[in-house]
Amino acid sequence: MNLLYEQTVRSSVECKGVGLHSGAQVSLRILPAAAGTGIVFRRIDLDDYQVEATGRNVAKVSYATSLMKKGVLISTTEHVLSAFMGAGVDNAIVELNNLELPILDGSAQPFIRMIQTAGIRQQRRKRCYLRIRKEVEVREGEKFIAVYPANGYSVSYTIDFPQPIGQETFEVELAGGSYMREIAPARTFGFLSDEVAMRNMGLIRGANEENVIVLTQEGPKNGPLRYPDEFVRHKILDLIGDLALLGKRLIGKVVAYHAGHAMHTALVSRILKDQSVWEETTIEGTRKPAAASLAYAQTSIASAD
Repeated sequence: MNLLYEQTVRSSVECKGVGLHSGAQVSLRILPAAAGTGIVFRRIDLDDYQVEATGRNVAKVSYATSLMKKGVLISTTEHVLSAFMGAGVDNAIVELNNLELPILDGSAQPFIRMIQTAGIRQQRRKRCYLRIRKEVEVREGEKFIAVYPANGYSVSYTIDFPQPIGQETFEVELAGGSYMREIAPARTFGFLSDEVAMRNMGLIRGANEENVIVLTQEGPKNGPLRYPDEFVRHKILDLIGDLALLGKRLIGKVVAYHAGHAMHTALVSRILKDQSVWEETTIEGTRKPAAASLAYAQTSIASAD
């Protein structure tokens, strides 16, 4: 298991698909990147312009997270960023030839499989973690998200939607392969009753029953579900992807109630603006319990030179 050093993909890997909201066809390729690069999106249709996956480039968040730099947009980044976090990939170039990433099956699992196909290579640079030292909270009415000091990276998330979802809570410690087993396969979802309004807003133009769980009052129109509580698990998937915009792996406990992309990225902004609430550390500078807790899911797929 590698917790000490940064990692990248061993070789390039690619896929094609459709953007969930734009409906546009897009080709995507993941390539290795040098240590210290982070995750960088590259628009090959716009002279290879690059947009770094960091909080300072967050553009707009509503039904998905988008990044923008000097007018160049990268939309719906959360699923691939979540997969990189779950797989233990610190550095990669993500090339695409349109503004929105492909939705694929609506989960992070296809991206995980791409990373497995490419393989993982350990690099020589020591991995730097962002350890939370003081609690940080963001509230908006009844909605709430916070991060607290802890020895590992864990998430507790509660959602509260109309039926047939209702209230669901799920908690996961991101260690020992739990991301692969418990989070990556969870798919995005939407209510059939919202379809017309969302399409009129220019959204979900690429949505279909192959990439979204479609919900009616009676239940999923295109079941079966992958988990009885797949909906809250998908929110955790999104959260992990959005928190990747911190630029470093988190050591802390995240608690969220009925939050969403806007609150996820607001938490990122709040953390990055106040350096008194966090510190950078390596595993060597971390207490043993924390090191044990940081056994990310990469153990399933990583291979070192």
